[in-house]
Amino acid sequence: MIEVKYFGAVAEKTKCEFEKLSFSEVSLQKLLQDLNEKYEFESLTFSVAVNQKIVSKTTDFTLQTSDVVALLPPFAGG
Repeated sequence: MIEVKYFGAVAEKTKCEFEKLSFSEVSLQKLLQDLNEKYEFESLTFSVAVNQKIVSKTTDFTLQTSDVVALLPPFAGG
């Protein structure tokens, strides 16, 4: 199971803070595509972290069953 955590506007859109998805192995792009089809993220801006490391949404990255993916809102400094 891959755990996907949602924060900020993404959590509001999904109406949940996390979910566990059954994939034995899937690419990051495929996961994001499936989530976009399910939740319609088109209007949202977010970053992606895999196992607490920010990665590009376009990275050719294969997720493993123990990975945690986080969809994070834009950060503001101060």
